[in-house]
Amino acid sequence: MNFLGRSLTVINDFSVEEQLFLYEKTKLLKQLWKEKKDTSKFQIKKDVGIYIIFVEPSTRTKESFINAAKFHKNAKVNIFDSEHSSFNKKESYVDTFNMLTGYSNYSIFIVRTKLEGTCKYLDEKVYEFTKRHGLEKPSFINAGDGKHEHPTQELLDEFTFLEQLNFDNSYIHIALVGDLLHGRTVHSKANGLKIFKNVLVDLIAPEELSMPIHYVEKMKKNGFEIRLFDSIENYLKNENIAPIWYFTRLQLERMGEDILEKEHVLRSSVTFRKEFLEKLPKNVKFYHPLPRHKMYPTIPTFLDTLPLNGWEEQAINGYWTRTVLLSMLGGALETDLDKKINNIIDEQFIIPANITNGTKGILKEGKRGIKPIENGTVIDHIAKGKSKAQIYETIVKIRKILKLYDIDSADGIFQSQDGNFKGYISLPDRYLSKKEIKKLSAISPNTTVNIIKNSKVVEKYRISLPPYIYGFAELKCKNENCITNPAHGENAEAFFIKNEKGELVCKYCETPHTFEEIWNI
Repeated sequence: MNFLGRSLTVINDFSVEEQLFLYEKTKLLKQLWKEKKDTSKFQIKKDVGIYIIFVEPSTRTKESFINAAKFHKNAKVNIFDSEHSSFNKKESYVDTFNMLTGYSNYSIFIVRTKLEGTCKYLDEKVYEFTKRHGLEKPSFINAGDGKHEHPTQELLDEFTFLEQLNFDNSYIHIALVGDLLHGRTVHSKANGLKIFKNVLVDLIAPEELSMPIHYVEKMKKNGFEIRLFDSIENYLKNENIAPIWYFTRLQLERMGEDILEKEHVLRSSVTFRKEFLEKLPKNVKFYHPLPRHKMYPTIPTFLDTLPLNGWEEQAINGYWTRTVLLSMLGGALETDLDKKINNIIDEQFIIPANITNGTKGILKEGKRGIKPIENGTVIDHIAKGKSKAQIYETIVKIRKILKLYDIDSADGIFQSQDGNFKGYISLPDRYLSKKEIKKLSAISPNTTVNIIKNSKVVEKYRISLPPYIYGFAELKCKNENCITNPAHGENAEAFFIKNEKGELVCKYCETPHTFEEIWNI
């Protein structure tokens, strides 16, 4: 299998086997270069346009990609000047990349932006453009999107860890230190460390900078053992110290005034000090994605000349891993691995229910003074078990989203036999369409829909939360930096995927939501 047309938008876009293939080839390329042997088999032979588009500033990542692209002598390298680009004229991302795709037989786009999920979104939309015009699908490489992910940094990090462990991927014990709340490089490790068969992760950060819970849960789901510590000082009281430490800089500028008031304490808790040296076991290596803060580095410069320094070789490895990544996406390297297949969730969420006597579910005389209906729809069991305020809020939301506010209808809250309160909406002479029932399942799951004709229930459905939610104008990702957020004007539709916990995860920025949070009304 070759990798033409594949994209690396998040680290999970490559399977564990594909990542190990990349690391094996990187090891070989680096060895051949050191021995001054022929490396031409790594060079792209295809007519390729490599576009390096950094809408967000960067030095190390951008320059390593520029040099990695120049390794491929047949490639046409285009460095996009974002300061004078059409993005500043409010041109959409999709329009820009559609046009650039038409300028080469095959394109590889390396994109860095503050908008999270941009590469995932472009990978889909530009593919639609190429199908319309008979062009080759381009590849997209995410060079960092907001605080979401930085998959090519993850590639060079994991390769560096493997080097330290003599390419034994049976076990890794690693400490992640610093701003774990905002650091996209540590977020990528929730999946990137899966290349190791057994993983122990020590998370070292004060509560204000701790790893977001959904990344911790992702690590646990991947089988990692997790330990939590609030400072380096307390961590070093533990007997089992990791041989690999990965530091990140503190991004306090992203936080409020209350956090800045604690700045000194927060920095002190995750900054290495000379007095800690004697407490370290032998052969420990420190890593950092760089740059360090010039005034408050978590790895102070007095460590630069010590054997602890692993971050300089780590940075150099960015060139090698990115060169091989381009070799793969440019068709120079192929593998006999089975092609990665994404599992599609097929789940029934609208279940026809048995109709017993044909009247169950119809609102009867005497219930809150509401008369039964002869024809129409009764939505029952709304937000059952919730508070009366929550039930009422759900009823209002259903009416607004399904546009049920301009018809003769009734609603209310009553107590069922089990003591729980639940809501209902009675819609005389109004039948919900299948699309509306699908929409209802995302607004108020675990609800019952009764279709009534001639005073009899003729259809009854029990609905639950669907595996995917998309295609509705009222949807909105709560992440303000997501590419789909309307504030950015990209006209990108929100799309949510249900995870094992019943959360709805944004397809693009991977922010988890409850079903109550996805509606913009």
